[in-house]
Amino acid sequence: MTKEEILEKSREKNKKKDPFEAEILNLGNRYACISAGILATIFFVAQILVGGGLNYGLYAVLFSMPMAGFWVRYAKTKRRRELLLALCYSVMVLMLAAAHLYNLISSSTIV
Repeated sequence: MTKEEILEKSREKNKKKDPFEAEILNLGNRYACISAGILATIFFVAQILVGGGLNYGLYAVLFSMPMAGFWVRYAKTKRRRELLLALCYSVMVLMLAAAHLYNLISSSTIV
């Protein structure tokens, strides 16, 4: 395979993908996750300070964002690292969701 054939295949593969736009999207997603984490932490601490108990649901929702991202990356790349991170985030989401549901059920007045 010649150099020109390799370049032509690469151009065809990346024909409709703008690397600059992809980088902007990636950066935007990163800042969205960071801002969601900060806001969830503020709400979590505020709820503790006013005596409202612990709200694990906030962090279940927060960790579900990178969890979904790693599952999508794994589906596209089949890299072991993405699978490991997707599994770790999935376990965290399940644990936090279970803790949140347990707190809701145990504090419920309906018996």
